[in-house]
Amino acid sequence: MPMPMRGPAREPRVPWWQREGVISRVLAVAGVGVTLVGVLMLLVLAAQAGFFGPVARVVAGAGLSVVLVGLGWRVFGRPGGRVGGIALVATGIAGLYLDVVAMTGYYRWVPGGVGLAVALAVALLGVGIAVRWQSQPLAVGVVVGAAVLSPALTTELMLLGFLVVLQAAGVPVQMRRAWPVLHVARTLPVVLAVLGMAAFSGIEGAISGAAAAEQRQGLLVAAIACAVVGLVGALLAVRRRPDDITASITIALTALPVLAVAVLFDRMASASITAALAAVLLGLAATALIPRLRATAEIRGNEPSTAGTAVPDTELVRPVGGLRIARHTALVAALTGAVALLQTCVMAAGGHPRLLPTMLFAVGLAFLAVAAVSRTRVAAGLGIAFALLGGLVTLAIATPETLALQRLAERELDVATAVAAVVGLGVAAMVAWTVPRLPRCDDPALVTGVWIAVSIAGLYYVLAAAVSLGVSLGGADGFIVGHSVATIVWMVVATGSLFYGLRRLASSPAVAKVCLVSGLLVAAAALAKLFLFDLATLSGLIRVTAFLAVGILLLLTGTRYARAFAEAAPPRQAS
Repeated sequence: MPMPMRGPAREPRVPWWQREGVISRVLAVAGVGVTLVGVLMLLVLAAQAGFFGPVARVVAGAGLSVVLVGLGWRVFGRPGGRVGGIALVATGIAGLYLDVVAMTGYYRWVPGGVGLAVALAVALLGVGIAVRWQSQPLAVGVVVGAAVLSPALTTELMLLGFLVVLQAAGVPVQMRRAWPVLHVARTLPVVLAVLGMAAFSGIEGAISGAAAAEQRQGLLVAAIACAVVGLVGALLAVRRRPDDITASITIALTALPVLAVAVLFDRMASASITAALAAVLLGLAATALIPRLRATAEIRGNEPSTAGTAVPDTELVRPVGGLRIARHTALVAALTGAVALLQTCVMAAGGHPRLLPTMLFAVGLAFLAVAAVSRTRVAAGLGIAFALLGGLVTLAIATPETLALQRLAERELDVATAVAAVVGLGVAAMVAWTVPRLPRCDDPALVTGVWIAVSIAGLYYVLAAAVSLGVSLGGADGFIVGHSVATIVWMVVATGSLFYGLRRLASSPAVAKVCLVSGLLVAAAALAKLFLFDLATLSGLIRVTAFLAVGILLLLTGTRYARAFAEAAPPRQAS
């Protein structure tokens, strides 16, 4: 009996603490942390206890840091000295940085500008050594060590300046090395610090009634500096390495402080700040559309038969003059800019919430127009998102109960609601026109679903507009007049959709199917409203008018429907 074949024996797993270099790295990280805490205690706690004089403490801290850098430089060149050398140099550079922070923010011996310049030189020295040694842990150790312990030396706005310096010092490294951990480590401290100070300032302002103007302005400057450094660094990085997704993410991270700080200002100032941020980010994202527009124009000019063909979205980088934008960078910029634009709409509406849906619809209409021209699904998605938000806000104002009860409609609805409903109707039509023209969005099921959703939204917007105008301009009978007009308009739209679908039945069966399904749904909704609501609510001549108009349109539609299918049927042969 043959023996079963045995696979190769597995090598025994080595415990993590016995793996090469693990213990040395753990000890090195612990040594860096403990030593930096010791330097901090020398600079601060010794001062509180009265040990030494301020000059002696600062000189001792600087001397110890220089000695550690020298020892690390020497140890690094010896066999097995890489881990120890990196740990010593990281400790020394971070100690020097803390020494500069202490002189500037704690003892206030040097002006803020001079201290920030010296700190930038120290940080650049540290990351420069890291690049030379090709060691990301060294750069991360310098940045994290300095960023985590700096708040013990200064908690004022000067702290944000030193954190922005650490963020800026990593930009040259980001251009030359794919070190994602460093990019996150240099970005998060300043982002979290600005967000925390903004939250504290907001709470303080809510309690006291007003936040300090100087503090708000300082936070805004720090937030803008953080966003500029993040944006410039990301663009420089993706220019060298188009696949650097971490760089693109930092664009969104560094925009958060600007959005948070903007809330601290009054309504118009806040809207202006977020609008400027949205303009920059959306302008950056729009640069990715310029090659597409040019290519589309060339296709339309050179190949008329492919005028409707969309340009394939396969390029990783889109050259725009001397600028190259990665697709993921443009996507992150577009999404972040859309969030900033949403906040702009909310802040601009302010004490007039009925204006908010109109603003949201206008933004959605603009995105959909860009999508229709450029065949860009991202722009279409943003447009649909803003359209949905506008629809939800409109629904919150003109609820079904409000539209059904006259006393609520007269109290809650006005001309602004009618304008929002009319603009929303235009946005719904734009969605139905744009989506089928997007790349890979011409599936019949998808197109039919979009038309059905647009039809339902259109019914609601017509009803909201008619009732809002009725109660605003129609006097005592405005409510019932508005409902009567809405029912008739529903039936007119259903008749038009059915007539168009019947006309395209032979030439475009897919289009005809969509129009017929949508028309029948709208007609069913009009009949349901006529018998379930209008019959009980409307009265007198207004109810008679609604029934007559709907009945005549139904007769016309039924006649045209029968004739269309009779014409499409094959002729019968005489027996």
